[in-house]
Amino acid sequence: MNDFVPQRTAAYVSQHDLHIGEMTVRETLAFSARCQGVGYFYDLLCDLLRREKEVNIKPDADLDAFMKAAALGGQEANVVAEYMLKILGLEVCADTMVGDEMFRGISGGQRKRVTAGEILVGSARALFMDEISNGLDSSTTFQIINSLRQAIHILGGTAVISLLQPAPETYNLFDDIILLSDGQIVYHGPREDVLDFFESMGFRCPDRKGVADFLQEV
Repeated sequence: MNDFVPQRTAAYVSQHDLHIGEMTVRETLAFSARCQGVGYFYDLLCDLLRREKEVNIKPDADLDAFMKAAALGGQEANVVAEYMLKILGLEVCADTMVGDEMFRGISGGQRKRVTAGEILVGSARALFMDEISNGLDSSTTFQIINSLRQAIHILGGTAVISLLQPAPETYNLFDDIILLSDGQIVYHGPREDVLDFFESMGFRCPDRKGVADFLQEV
């Protein structure tokens, strides 16, 4: 179990949302956790509760109750699923069916979060997400990326996300930027340093132009 297995360490998240429409959001995440094995995430929650008790911090009531239930055996996947619902802001639709082409379920933005959540509940710590903003407006894209950012920072993972023409507020959520041109890496580094880098190369971003738009035109 402690061996390094790349297939369990990294995961690819497609731009297509493929779910079982008759399952609720909660059931979908719990099922995914059972299939993948909760591993690291469950250990992280156990450690969180232990540290809270050591410094006399009152733990989250729901999480504490689920952890006590898990101690009886067989409930680890449910604990992880419930916590992921909170991180991704899916509590409001937790008991709503995901839906498909035949009947209406959750919204497109919520479905994208479920797609990401299915992978986050597993043991993968490196996520590669392919154009997950397809078909979504800029506001929904911002909410999804913001949720993913919080989840990744909390879990200590890494996410590589490809986006086409992100809005300025969405662009500002990223820690690092990778700019590709004809299959070659033009820039890879902190978001804060990208303008200085290109200015040193002779490309200056106009004052009223968005950084993301400027980078696509360089």
